[in-house]
Amino acid sequence: MNGEAAQGRRVWRISGADRMRFLQGLVTNDVRKLERGPVYAAMLTPQGKYLADFLLVPDGETILLDVDAGLSEGLARRLALYRLRADVRIEPTGLCVTRGLGEAPPGAVADPRHASLGWRLYGPTPGGAPRIDWDGIRVANCIPETGIELIPDQTYILEAGFERLNGVDHRKGCYVGQEVTARMKHKTELRKGLVTVEVEGPAEPGAPITADGKAAGVLHTRSGNRAIAWLRFDRATGALRAGEATVRWADAETAA
Repeated sequence: MNGEAAQGRRVWRISGADRMRFLQGLVTNDVRKLERGPVYAAMLTPQGKYLADFLLVPDGETILLDVDAGLSEGLARRLALYRLRADVRIEPTGLCVTRGLGEAPPGAVADPRHASLGWRLYGPTPGGAPRIDWDGIRVANCIPETGIELIPDQTYILEAGFERLNGVDHRKGCYVGQEVTARMKHKTELRKGLVTVEVEGPAEPGAPITADGKAAGVLHTRSGNRAIAWLRFDRATGALRAGEATVRWADAETAA
């Protein structure tokens, strides 16, 4: 199998007769899409800020929830708070996540965020050691990562590109944080967000980006001479600086 272990992931199983209705009222995407395959979604605070992102994967009469291990327990507790009397069970599994590119093995599913992310397989044993440059793929396609570009209680999902990554549905109805997200979508123009930038010179992730000495953003994941950056679009014009490096907006199409 041409796949490798997805490090730092945990898989939960959501079961019970009310599982679909329960998730539909909480997450950013329309879980009815599970009839066609995996769904990428997030859970937000009531103020519309990111808490966790995850993949929901149909598995018979249950749903697998594939989430970053560091956010796993907190997300499970928050989901349990909303459960009330619903017929829903949220249980950890011992499943491992394997991901890869190219021909998918039997039972694997396509990553719903972007075609460049290939496939994922859930099973009792993980894949081999990492060989694929996933950071390079993420940077090239401006795909944010949990805990790096996606920061709990700080990030707004529209600024992080969730529309482009199939992570939000504006027609599904109410969910936690929906009012703020809808207002950002329909009543304002995004002034900040994630983009792919070109970097010339030494600059580490986390370096502040400036324009004419004014704060204009932050450099995040870097791969070669490209990186994902969070920018203030009104200030990110002309040549930008990150430490000793020169930063340029690589492609306007990669903006959130």
